[in-house]
Amino acid sequence: MQPHLEQIVVGLCAVVLFLIIAVVALARRTRALDVRLSGVTRGEDGRSLEAVLDAHLDKVFAVARELDGLTARTTSLEVAQRRSFQRVGLVRYNPFEETGGNQSFALALLDAAGDGWVLSSLHARSGTRVYAKAIKAGRTDAGLSGEETTAIQQALA
Repeated sequence: MQPHLEQIVVGLCAVVLFLIIAVVALARRTRALDVRLSGVTRGEDGRSLEAVLDAHLDKVFAVARELDGLTARTTSLEVAQRRSFQRVGLVRYNPFEETGGNQSFALALLDAAGDGWVLSSLHARSGTRVYAKAIKAGRTDAGLSGEETTAIQQALA
């Protein structure tokens, strides 16, 4: 081995030199890739991609909380809306021949279940009379005039 020692040392030096050059080249490529990756993973305000994703995730959770709040508000509004007047029927008429025009009326105001009331106004020369009758499920215990019945039918239609 002694006679070939010089050749082995020269060969090993060449291999070491080749490896040093390869390490330097790989270090440069790694640095270049790191710079490119850093540029890609920066947000518009210079934050890292992780910070940008965290900010977006926080926004998603905030939107989810807001959606839950809106769902609760919508539910309560839907419950209240069922009891509001949704159905309206109006009939104007002239109950007496001595008065001019259709100044009398029957107005039915009902909710989704058909509950509410019918308001009647009878106009005559001597004065105006107003009557109100409760309606439950589209019906009433009191007697209804033809105009009041028509107003209720319009409201329920």
